[in-house]
Amino acid sequence: MKYNKLVRDNIPEIIKKDGKSAKVHVADDNEYDKRLKEKLLEEANEFAASGDPEELADVLEVVYAIAINKGIHKVQLESMVQKKRNEKGSFEKRIVLDEIR
Repeated sequence: MKYNKLVRDNIPEIIKKDGKSAKVHVADDNEYDKRLKEKLLEEANEFAASGDPEELADVLEVVYAIAINKGIHKVQLESMVQKKRNEKGSFEKRIVLDEIR
């Protein structure tokens, strides 16, 4: 079966333990950037479809990988989140913007 997608680091070993073999390659910088963006959409769509918290954890894992790839430390990312929260709020009030006149 063909996949052509970015997978977690231990997946080839897991496949091998299951008695199968996996053909893999290591992405260069450009491909890795592209594959991370694809993976983010994949995981977000899986969460949207299922609502499964495990999928939400996968989304977060990809977000952290993207941040690291962009040279952003987890602490810096959390600081950016807090800054936006302070400036624009969060989503706790469930406000839906219908129109601006």
